[in-house]
Amino acid sequence: MRKPVYVFFIFAGIILMPGISRAQKHSNQINHFIVEENLLKNEQLAIIATDSLDQPQENINGTFQFSLNNFNYPLEFHDGVAIAPNKVESSTFVFIKHINESGSHGQLFYILKSGSDLNPIKINWLVLLIVPAVFILIGMMFRRLLSLAIIALLIFLYFNYKHGMDLTTFFETLVHGIKGIF
Repeated sequence: MRKPVYVFFIFAGIILMPGISRAQKHSNQINHFIVEENLLKNEQLAIIATDSLDQPQENINGTFQFSLNNFNYPLEFHDGVAIAPNKVESSTFVFIKHINESGSHGQLFYILKSGSDLNPIKINWLVLLIVPAVFILIGMMFRRLLSLAIIALLIFLYFNYKHGMDLTTFFETLVHGIKGIF
């Protein structure tokens, strides 16, 4: 009678081993991340690996490829945190993307620099569509405000361009946002 119990546990272990090894393989994978100011306040950004609820994943260690504004960097993660190699000189847009086996994950941030402090603000892709659309709608609804709406739209586009957001960053943010819906 004891023999079938042992046989059951042996077969269960053999059957579950591939699933356990697959789970361990994916546990050191970054699918979500947040950006914060480095704790040393040295004008660098810290990229923190998180789960889908933005809870830090401290088990992430190793080197992962990230793209910061279309420049590729190998970032070394220790306990779920990596430091971006470049210092932030002034307020700017930063598009951060990571590609792994499950696809690419990218987010747009506006890094507000005041004094020596950095304040990363996550920009939702819908904002990139809604703000210009509002200017265009105001111009179409009120013909007298058409020139004012065009000037406001041009100022908005100039501000974005001056702070590092070009058309590739704009469209890449939209693509990642739309992919996030599905």
